[in-house]
Amino acid sequence: MPEILVTNDDGVHSHGIKELAAALGHLGNVTIVAPMQEASAIGHALTLRRPLRIETIASNSFGVDGTPTDCVNLAISHIIKSKPDLIVSGINKGWNLGDDVTYSGTVSGALEGALLGIPAIAVSTQNFHRRNEFEFGPAARAAATIAELVLERGVPKFTFLNINVPYGPNKGFRVTVQAKRNHVTVVSERIDPRKQPYYWIEEGENEWEPHDRSDYQAVRDGYISVTPLQPDMTAHDALTYLEQLPLDVSSPAFMKRGK
Repeated sequence: MPEILVTNDDGVHSHGIKELAAALGHLGNVTIVAPMQEASAIGHALTLRRPLRIETIASNSFGVDGTPTDCVNLAISHIIKSKPDLIVSGINKGWNLGDDVTYSGTVSGALEGALLGIPAIAVSTQNFHRRNEFEFGPAARAAATIAELVLERGVPKFTFLNINVPYGPNKGFRVTVQAKRNHVTVVSERIDPRKQPYYWIEEGENEWEPHDRSDYQAVRDGYISVTPLQPDMTAHDALTYLEQLPLDVSSPAFMKRGK
């Protein structure tokens, strides 16, 4: 049977990861390797300056005191001891749409799979009206549907799929592109009892750009968005611009600036 690795950024005890693993159970041997504590918005961080430990939670369920990226690597090297056939990361409590994928630990779990040449999926569900109300069942079923297709047909190399599921009844799947927005990060300053300032980074204020095929528009219309993503961040449209610049790396001015 296929080997399926499940991870997340909400922690190994999250209800979402348990429902996800259960929904994937009929497709192969499922192993959960996830952070011991919540690691949301940690991005693609890798722990390099302290040791990591693995804790057995239950049969085929393990916690790591690190990031989702750590979890994927420790799973392959010391738990499964081979590359799995599929990595599924989630179910994240809250959408990962548009630019948010760059912050998301859930998306980064799948990104690490793509970098390693392993088919991978990230799945997130809506935080209903920001009241911490989640429906993991529809997201788990959506992930299982896509996972079955990926196991059968694969995905293009170094590509992974980002799934976002709306709260309540949905209209099925829609293939989407990553949305764009004008993002303003809100940083709140407060004063501690010793009269020293400290800061909280709050959720950003967003104004989404209209786009009929974006992931944001799909979930707003009641569809499950499926967006193909890739680790290659090259701005291919800007290559011609750069090639037309008078760049002479051997010039004295360039060498002076580089010192």
